[in-house]
Amino acid sequence: MKAMIFAAGRGERMRPLTDATPKPLLTVGGKPIIVWQIEALARAGVTQIVINHAWLGAQIEATLGDGSAFGVHLAYSAEAEALETAGGIAHARALLEGAGNVFLAVSGDIFTDFDYATLRAQAERLAAQPAPGMHLVMVPNPAFHPTGDFALDTAGRLFLRDAAPASAEALTFGNIALYDLRLFDGIAPGTRMALTPLYQRTIAAGNASGERFDGVWENVGTPAQLDALDAEVRAGHARSPGSRIA
Repeated sequence: MKAMIFAAGRGERMRPLTDATPKPLLTVGGKPIIVWQIEALARAGVTQIVINHAWLGAQIEATLGDGSAFGVHLAYSAEAEALETAGGIAHARALLEGAGNVFLAVSGDIFTDFDYATLRAQAERLAAQPAPGMHLVMVPNPAFHPTGDFALDTAGRLFLRDAAPASAEALTFGNIALYDLRLFDGIAPGTRMALTPLYQRTIAAGNASGERFDGVWENVGTPAQLDALDAEVRAGHARSPGSRIA
Protein backbone atom coordinates (compact mmCIF):
# COMPACT_ATOMS: atom_id res chain seq x y z
CA MET A 1 0.00 0.00 0.00
CA LYS A 2 1.24 3.45 -0.93
CA ALA A 3 0.47 6.65 0.95
CA MET A 4 0.01 10.27 -0.03
CA ILE A 5 0.64 13.15 2.36
CA PHE A 6 -1.06 16.41 1.43
CA ALA A 7 1.32 19.34 1.86
CA ALA A 8 0.30 21.84 -0.82
CA GLY A 9 -1.81 24.25 1.22
CA ARG A 10 -0.77 27.84 1.85
CA GLY A 11 -1.71 27.78 5.56
CA GLU A 12 -3.41 31.19 5.58
CA ARG A 13 -4.62 30.93 9.18
CA MET A 14 -1.08 30.05 10.28
CA ARG A 15 0.40 33.31 8.98
CA PRO A 16 2.82 34.94 9.55
CA LEU A 17 4.62 31.67 10.35
CA THR A 18 3.84 30.28 6.91
CA ASP A 19 5.05 33.35 5.03
CA ALA A 20 8.54 31.87 4.99
CA THR A 21 7.96 28.25 6.03
CA PRO A 22 5.51 25.73 4.53
CA LYS A 23 2.96 24.66 7.11
CA PRO A 24 4.01 20.96 7.21
CA LEU A 25 7.53 22.02 8.22
CA LEU A 26 6.38 23.95 11.30
CA THR A 27 7.67 22.10 14.33
CA VAL A 28 5.97 20.28 17.19
CA GLY A 29 8.10 18.72 19.89
CA GLY A 30 11.29 19.63 18.07
CA LYS A 31 10.50 18.22 14.62
CA PRO A 32 8.31 19.15 11.64
CA ILE A 33 4.67 18.10 11.79
CA ILE A 34 5.06 16.15 8.55
CA VAL A 35 7.97 14.15 9.97
CA TRP A 36 5.70 12.79 12.69
CA GLN A 37 3.48 11.48 9.89
CA ILE A 38 6.33 9.97 7.90
CA GLU A 39 7.69 8.19 10.97
CA ALA A 40 4.23 6.82 11.83
CA LEU A 41 3.80 5.51 8.29
CA ALA A 42 7.22 3.88 8.43
CA ARG A 43 6.31 2.14 11.71
CA ALA A 44 3.19 0.81 9.99
CA GLY A 45 5.26 -0.62 7.15
CA VAL A 46 4.07 1.97 4.63
CA THR A 47 7.32 2.95 2.94
CA GLN A 48 6.25 4.26 -0.48
CA ILE A 49 5.04 7.81 0.16
CA VAL A 50 4.03 10.57 -2.25
CA ILE A 51 4.03 14.17 -1.04
CA ASN A 52 2.34 16.91 -3.03
CA HIS A 53 3.45 20.48 -2.56
CA ALA A 54 2.93 23.96 -3.97
CA TRP A 55 3.69 26.82 -1.56
CA LEU A 56 7.46 26.81 -0.80
CA GLY A 57 7.61 23.22 -1.98
CA ALA A 58 11.36 23.32 -2.60
CA GLN A 59 11.85 23.67 1.16
CA ILE A 60 9.89 20.47 1.74
CA GLU A 61 12.02 18.51 -0.72
CA ALA A 62 15.26 19.97 0.65
CA THR A 63 14.29 19.14 4.24
CA LEU A 64 12.96 15.61 3.68
CA GLY A 65 15.09 14.46 0.77
CA ASP A 66 14.48 11.02 -0.66
CA GLY A 67 13.14 9.68 2.64
CA SER A 68 16.07 7.36 3.34
CA ALA A 69 16.69 9.10 6.67
CA PHE A 70 13.26 7.83 7.78
CA GLY A 71 13.46 4.38 6.22
CA VAL A 72 10.99 5.22 3.44
CA HIS A 73 11.03 6.30 -0.19
CA LEU A 74 9.59 9.76 -0.87
CA ALA A 75 8.33 10.93 -4.25
CA TYR A 76 7.10 14.46 -4.87
CA SER A 77 4.21 15.82 -6.91
CA ALA A 78 4.76 19.52 -7.52
CA GLU A 79 1.80 21.82 -8.18
CA ALA A 80 2.23 25.35 -9.48
CA GLU A 81 -0.75 26.30 -7.31
CA ALA A 82 -2.57 24.05 -4.85
CA LEU A 83 -5.06 21.95 -6.83
CA GLU A 84 -7.21 21.01 -3.81
CA THR A 85 -7.46 17.42 -2.67
CA ALA A 86 -9.07 15.62 -5.61
CA GLY A 87 -7.03 17.64 -8.09
CA GLY A 88 -3.84 16.93 -6.16
CA ILE A 89 -4.52 13.20 -6.18
CA ALA A 90 -5.28 13.19 -9.91
CA HIS A 91 -2.07 15.14 -10.55
CA ALA A 92 -0.04 12.60 -8.55
CA ARG A 93 -1.84 9.54 -9.90
CA ALA A 94 1.11 8.12 -11.84
CA LEU A 95 3.15 8.11 -8.62
CA LEU A 96 0.37 6.35 -6.67
CA GLU A 97 -0.18 3.52 -9.13
CA GLY A 98 1.63 0.21 -8.97
CA ALA A 99 0.54 -1.11 -5.57
CA GLY A 100 -3.13 -1.85 -6.21
CA ASN A 101 -6.00 0.57 -6.57
CA VAL A 102 -6.24 1.62 -2.91
CA PHE A 103 -3.91 4.11 -1.23
CA LEU A 104 -3.73 5.79 2.17
CA ALA A 105 -4.21 9.57 2.27
CA VAL A 106 -3.13 11.76 5.18
CA SER A 107 -3.03 15.50 5.75
CA GLY A 108 0.47 16.81 6.39
CA ASP A 109 -0.69 19.19 9.13
CA ILE A 110 -2.41 16.85 11.58
CA PHE A 111 -0.79 15.51 14.73
CA THR A 112 -2.05 12.08 15.78
CA ASP A 113 -1.11 8.74 17.30
CA PHE A 114 -3.37 6.82 14.91
CA ASP A 115 -1.88 3.44 13.96
CA TYR A 116 -1.93 3.31 10.16
CA ALA A 117 -1.25 -0.43 10.17
CA THR A 118 -4.82 -0.99 11.38
CA LEU A 119 -6.12 0.16 7.97
CA ARG A 120 -4.61 -2.71 5.99
CA ALA A 121 -7.65 -4.96 6.33
CA GLN A 122 -9.92 -2.14 5.17
CA ALA A 123 -7.61 -1.49 2.21
CA GLU A 124 -7.85 -5.14 1.17
CA ARG A 125 -11.64 -5.03 1.48
CA LEU A 126 -11.87 -1.90 -0.66
CA ALA A 127 -9.55 -3.36 -3.29
CA ALA A 128 -11.74 -6.46 -3.56
CA GLN A 129 -15.09 -4.70 -4.01
CA PRO A 130 -16.32 -4.18 -7.59
CA ALA A 131 -17.19 -0.49 -7.27
CA PRO A 132 -14.58 2.06 -6.20
CA GLY A 133 -14.98 3.19 -2.61
CA MET A 134 -13.44 4.97 0.33
CA HIS A 135 -12.92 4.51 4.06
CA LEU A 136 -12.68 7.58 6.32
CA VAL A 137 -11.30 7.91 9.84
CA MET A 138 -13.68 10.08 11.85
CA VAL A 139 -13.07 11.93 15.12
CA PRO A 140 -15.36 13.60 17.71
CA ASN A 141 -16.56 17.05 16.68
CA PRO A 142 -14.50 20.01 17.88
CA ALA A 143 -16.23 22.98 19.47
CA PHE A 144 -15.79 25.08 16.34
CA HIS A 145 -17.45 22.40 14.15
CA PRO A 146 -20.20 20.88 16.30
CA THR A 147 -22.32 19.52 13.44
CA GLY A 148 -19.53 17.37 11.99
CA ASP A 149 -18.95 16.40 8.35
CA PHE A 150 -20.65 13.03 7.93
CA ALA A 151 -22.54 10.49 10.03
CA LEU A 152 -21.36 7.02 11.01
CA ASP A 153 -23.39 4.10 12.32
CA THR A 154 -22.20 1.25 14.53
CA ALA A 155 -21.77 -1.02 11.48
CA GLY A 156 -19.22 1.39 10.01
CA ARG A 157 -21.52 2.71 7.30
CA LEU A 158 -20.94 6.33 6.34
CA PHE A 159 -23.82 8.68 5.53
CA LEU A 160 -24.29 12.21 4.27
CA ARG A 161 -25.25 14.15 7.37
CA ASP A 162 -28.69 15.23 6.09
CA ALA A 163 -29.57 11.70 4.95
CA ALA A 164 -28.36 9.79 8.00
CA PRO A 165 -30.61 7.59 10.14
CA ALA A 166 -31.21 8.75 13.68
CA SER A 167 -28.95 6.00 14.99
CA ALA A 168 -25.90 7.35 13.14
CA GLU A 169 -23.52 9.74 14.91
CA ALA A 170 -22.35 12.99 13.33
CA LEU A 171 -18.55 13.11 13.35
CA THR A 172 -15.72 15.15 11.83
CA PHE A 173 -13.46 13.77 9.11
CA GLY A 174 -10.00 13.26 10.61
CA ASN A 175 -8.10 13.79 7.32
CA ILE A 176 -7.00 10.15 7.28
CA ALA A 177 -8.57 8.00 4.57
CA LEU A 178 -8.30 5.14 2.11
CA TYR A 179 -9.28 5.95 -1.47
CA ASP A 180 -9.63 3.78 -4.55
CA LEU A 181 -7.77 5.41 -7.44
CA ARG A 182 -10.69 4.61 -9.73
CA LEU A 183 -12.62 7.36 -7.97
CA PHE A 184 -10.38 9.83 -9.81
CA ASP A 185 -10.84 8.43 -13.30
CA GLY A 186 -11.48 11.22 -15.77
CA ILE A 187 -9.80 13.97 -13.76
CA ALA A 188 -6.94 15.29 -15.86
CA PRO A 189 -3.61 16.12 -14.18
CA GLY A 190 -3.49 19.81 -13.37
CA THR A 191 -7.25 20.07 -12.78
CA ARG A 192 -8.28 22.00 -9.68
CA MET A 193 -10.98 20.01 -7.88
CA ALA A 194 -12.22 19.47 -4.34
CA LEU A 195 -13.12 16.07 -2.94
CA THR A 196 -16.62 17.08 -1.83
CA PRO A 197 -18.44 15.90 -4.99
CA LEU A 198 -16.65 12.54 -4.83
CA TYR A 199 -17.53 12.15 -1.15
CA GLN A 200 -21.17 12.90 -1.87
CA ARG A 201 -21.38 10.55 -4.84
CA THR A 202 -19.55 7.66 -3.17
CA ILE A 203 -21.46 7.91 0.11
CA ALA A 204 -24.81 8.17 -1.69
CA ALA A 205 -23.93 5.02 -3.66
CA GLY A 206 -23.26 3.13 -0.42
CA ASN A 207 -19.58 2.60 -1.23
CA ALA A 208 -18.13 4.52 1.73
CA SER A 209 -17.29 3.22 5.18
CA GLY A 210 -15.71 4.75 8.25
CA GLU A 211 -14.44 4.25 11.76
CA ARG A 212 -14.36 6.40 14.87
CA PHE A 213 -10.99 7.28 16.38
CA ASP A 214 -10.74 8.57 19.95
CA GLY A 215 -6.98 8.78 20.35
CA VAL A 216 -4.66 11.77 20.03
CA TRP A 217 -5.65 13.95 17.07
CA GLU A 218 -5.08 17.63 16.45
CA ASN A 219 -5.67 19.58 13.25
CA VAL A 220 -3.13 22.34 13.73
CA GLY A 221 -4.72 25.48 12.31
CA THR A 222 -3.39 28.58 14.08
CA PRO A 223 -0.16 29.77 15.73
CA ALA A 224 -1.85 29.57 19.12
CA GLN A 225 -2.81 25.94 18.49
CA LEU A 226 0.72 25.17 17.37
CA ASP A 227 2.28 26.74 20.47
CA ALA A 228 -0.13 24.95 22.81
CA LEU A 229 0.37 21.59 21.10
CA ASP A 230 4.14 22.02 21.11
CA ALA A 231 4.10 22.69 24.84
CA GLU A 232 1.89 19.68 25.48
CA VAL A 233 4.01 17.33 23.39
CA ARG A 234 7.20 18.50 25.09
CA ALA A 235 5.51 17.92 28.44
CA GLY A 236 4.29 14.48 27.34
CA HIS A 237 0.60 15.40 27.36
CA ALA A 238 -0.94 15.26 23.89
CA ARG A 239 -4.69 15.75 23.68
CA SER A 240 -7.41 13.37 22.56
CA PRO A 241 -10.05 14.62 20.08
CA GLY A 242 -12.63 15.18 22.81
CA SER A 243 -10.35 17.67 24.57
CA ARG A 244 -8.99 19.35 21.48
CA ILE A 245 -7.29 22.74 21.72
CA ALA A 246 -9.78 25.45 20.80
